[in-house]
Amino acid sequence: MYSPESLSLAENTNNVRDEDIFIVTYPKSGTNWMIEILCLILKDGDPSWIRSEPIWQRAPWCETIISAFSLPDRPSPRLMSSHLPIQLFTKAFFSSKAKVIYLGRNPRDVVVSLYYYSKIAVQLKDPGTPDQFLQDFLKGEVQFGSWFDHIKGWIRMQSHENFLFITYEELQQDLRGSVQRLCEFLGRPLGEEALSSVVAHSAFGAMKANTMSNYTLLPASLLDHRQGAFLRKGISGDWKNHFTVAQSEAFDRVYREQMRGQPSFPWDMSPEDTSPDGEPDPEPSPSPGPDPGSSDDPDPASSQ
Repeated sequence: MYSPESLSLAENTNNVRDEDIFIVTYPKSGTNWMIEILCLILKDGDPSWIRSEPIWQRAPWCETIISAFSLPDRPSPRLMSSHLPIQLFTKAFFSSKAKVIYLGRNPRDVVVSLYYYSKIAVQLKDPGTPDQFLQDFLKGEVQFGSWFDHIKGWIRMQSHENFLFITYEELQQDLRGSVQRLCEFLGRPLGEEALSSVVAHSAFGAMKANTMSNYTLLPASLLDHRQGAFLRKGISGDWKNHFTVAQSEAFDRVYREQMRGQPSFPWDMSPEDTSPDGEPDPEPSPSPGPDPGSSDDPDPASSQ
């Protein structure tokens, strides 16, 4: 998936165009949901592209061995995806007019989604117990390092006109308004009919039914589909069904310490709202059934 050479290429390439659009996320934060939305925006709501080309080809990864930067003859605007922290990101971007859309997500939901994903992603080590995986996550001892460092690094770009920060929670709460915000950032206004088409075809149920977007085309050598579906629930707040009270309190302590002085996010709420609901589920089932009409964050994390 990755190599020292592929990471070096991603960081040092000069192959950046002013028309490029980068989707940057920490793993399991909604990367593929954003890809689907942007593909539809770029085609004025026409779903033909998202139905005819696999999602990982529409917005290839910057840092993988088969790199977006090494693919020839891609027309502008190019969509590209990355999980890289800002200090390892493509240097040429920072002197260009290319755009970065950074999609953030409640880290509590990220860790739950990453736990399940680690059970089906063949290249990742077994996550162990939920409690051990949570501790690894809080210490940044997971594949792409510390979630806290990742978001704090990128959030410093907020004053730049070619950077947009948006969250998974905002997409869920107001998809139409979020699409309009993305259109404005990209300078690609859509009429009402096209806007409605983008919203309809980027809904989780639509993505889940789309073979080109739901990762069922990936072979078992990359994703062990027997261990669970790639598209899982796609809801906010599922962490409350998994964290014990002790785990929630431990997470909150680290979060407060790490995020002191940072802007507030949609998932920041009063302490009384952050405890798990009812009895926790300390040992999540490794093979959850998908909820009807919804899906989990469709983010390959590192399955490319």
